[in-house]
Amino acid sequence: MSTIGLDIAKSVFQVHGVDATGQVVIRRQLKRRHVLAFFQKLPPCLVGIEACASHHWSRELQALGHAVRLMLPAYVKPYVKRQKNDSTDAEAICEAVTRPNMRFVPTKTVEQQSCLMLHRARHLFIRQQTAVINSIRAYLAEFGIVAPVGPRGVEQLLEVVADTADHRLPEVARACLAALGGQLSALKAKILEFDRRIIAWHRSSATSKRLDAIPGVGPALATALVASLADPRAFRSGRDFSAWVGLVPKQNSSGGKDKLGSISKQGDRYLRSLFTAGALAVIRYAKIHGTDPRPWLTRLLARRPTKVAAIALANKLARMAWAMMARNERYNEPAALAARRDEITLVIRCDVAVGRANST
Repeated sequence: MSTIGLDIAKSVFQVHGVDATGQVVIRRQLKRRHVLAFFQKLPPCLVGIEACASHHWSRELQALGHAVRLMLPAYVKPYVKRQKNDSTDAEAICEAVTRPNMRFVPTKTVEQQSCLMLHRARHLFIRQQTAVINSIRAYLAEFGIVAPVGPRGVEQLLEVVADTADHRLPEVARACLAALGGQLSALKAKILEFDRRIIAWHRSSATSKRLDAIPGVGPALATALVASLADPRAFRSGRDFSAWVGLVPKQNSSGGKDKLGSISKQGDRYLRSLFTAGALAVIRYAKIHGTDPRPWLTRLLARRPTKVAAIALANKLARMAWAMMARNERYNEPAALAARRDEITLVIRCDVAVGRANST
């Protein structure tokens, strides 16, 4: 066999192998415990797998000497002929992996998967925290107890729940809300713990610390980028990386007429949300302290709404981050921003010197 399509599952895997001429050599099912023993007996060959929970198997098969290629399931689906099942899926994978224009997913390391798990678990806790806060607000609103939006408002509501002298709440409702308050406290503690772990991972990665120098890119986005991109050179340019994140306009062009719409929202939703949040933070800071050092952003905000400008800035941040990762470079701060920062530093030092002179 020269090429194998492997359709993975929880317990039963399907193998479809062909020789150098494309003739089918093997079609068989394997139990999970027999997969590595089967591939250990084979000479090195090309193995195609769909990129869903497959990075572990990719590392294991590469350790046995095989060349493993991971592909997005959406790219494999067009090669399924009829009647989707494990056998036809494995055949489609075997066909797709040999295509010269197929796009492959680099295999992630154990450290990268661990860091991504940190982000996913933290994101899950944040969504659960939002759900609990909304439940507390909704339940108390049923009894006519409301509070302002924000963390302080939730604290005021929990103070009402803890006050046994407040007779607006029945005892059964108070017990339920107290349980939700305890769950909210536990979620906040877990989120804080995961934030500390992300910061620790960030400090241990040289690439993540270099990315942190980009305005709008903090430790969360920097670590997520390092963990998500196994090989930045898999993208030909920053434009391709930005398209993978989903920050470029969606095309509906035909007959030589270019029709561009809103952003495609394809790719990694989590990275896209972090890039957008970082761009909004840069715009918010620029509106407070002035946009003169950023002429490009100034012109953009003058003719476009804030959120549209944020998407454009997020696109730019994504390209900058890719260039720094692919070329192993550091962030080059624009001359106007550097001059502005030196001016602010000089003013602060003068104020400190004047304060010390006045105190003496």
